[in-house]
Order: sequence, then C-alpha cells, then structure tokens
Amino acid sequence: MVPIGSPAHRHPRHAIVIASGGLDSTVLAYWLAQRGAELTLLSFDYGQRHRVELEHAAEIARLLDCPHEIVDLAMLGRLLAGSALTDADVQVPDGHYTDESMRATIVPNRNAIMLDIAVSLAVVRNADVVAFGAHAGDHTVYPDCRPEFVKRYAWSARVANDGLLDDDFEILAPFITQSKTDIVRIGAAFRVPFEKTWSCYRGGTTHCGTCGTCTERKEAFQQNGIPDPTTYGSA
Repeated sequence: MVPIGSPAHRHPRHAIVIASGGLDSTVLAYWLAQRGAELTLLSFDYGQRHRVELEHAAEIARLLDCPHEIVDLAMLGRLLAGSALTDADVQVPDGHYTDESMRATIVPNRNAIMLDIAVSLAVVRNADVVAFGAHAGDHTVYPDCRPEFVKRYAWSARVANDGLLDDDFEILAPFITQSKTDIVRIGAAFRVPFEKTWSCYRGGTTHCGTCGTCTERKEAFQQNGIPDPTTYGSA
C-alpha cells in the first residue's frame, strides 16, 4: 500500500489489475504499463446496474494488448440487496461523491471479495502484484477503500497463501492518498484514453452527469483545466 511517488515503489513484474473500466483503474493500468509490468486485467460482473463498464474495461485491455478476464458474480446482485448498484428498487443518488447519500451505493465487502479472487489468480499466474484503484475520495463512504483496510487485507492475503505467493508479492493501491483530480492529472501525463472509460453508476448509453461519480469526474477534469471528453446527459 505504498502511495504513488514514493521511492519505495518498485517495478512490478506481473500485475493483476482489478479493472472496472473507470478512470481510476484505467489510469492505474497505464501507470503500471509505463513501469514495464506485464498486465492481466480482472473485471467483475456482480449484478451491477452499470454493467456497461465491462465493455470499457475490455476496450482498455485491447488497447494495452493484455489479457482480460471477467468473473461472473452476478448472483451477488440478488444476494446483496439494498445497494443502489445492485438493487433496481434503490435509486442511485445525485450529488457529490462524498455526500452521505452515497452510502446507498455501498456493496458490502465488495473490494475484499474482488481482492480475494485477484490474489487467487496471482497465485495461479505467478504474479507479484495485485493492484486496485482505491483513492482518497473513496475514504468517506467506502470502508474497504481506506488505508487501514488495505494494510490489514495485505497481511491476511499473505497468511492465507503462505508459501504460494511470490516472495515480493504486494497489494498495491498507489492512489490511496490521491484525489480524483490527481488521478486525471497522472492519466493525462500517460495519455490515457479517458474517452474510453466509464464512471456513471446509472449505466445507460451516456453518463448521466448528476450522480456522485459523474460529479466527481466532471470536477477532476475542470480542476485540472483538461478538456473533458465525456458526453453527459445533463449539464
């Protein structure tokens, strides 16, 4: 869980990247590719209403010329009712990403579930890194995006797979102290194709422009003075 820019960062050999098709995981994949890492993008169909993001993750994998695996966890959408992301009876809230109303988008233990599968794949494919794009803006709402979770999860993964993982294995969350604005700035330096990414929690054919993730996306481009290539349904 070393923040980006730290001299402690090494150059991974093979990274399993949890890839949603969004800004954070896409910039992360490009950042790792710039460091010479072999990549495997790992996406999840967990019954999310914005399943369109999987198509964007596949396109990013194509552009990076790396394998892309999609894990079918669609049954979670039925089991974990009550989240706006998986339950059609719960509305996706408008407003800022850090608003209390965004708690409606929590899918319990989602990152831990995804990380468990990613670590298992790392064992099978002899990868030395599992990377995911948690960032500072997530901390308010999502407990499994906070530094303490990443630190404790990394310890658990090593204990659970003692003798199976690469000696240098790590859970990498390099944006853990960075904002979405920081991530867009980093991505611009690597010429990330932002227009190929998807953020909106409502799904559809265009970004809605008003949900928390759309609001945060808009702000990130505006605060960097970078043209936003996204088509929004609302101004």
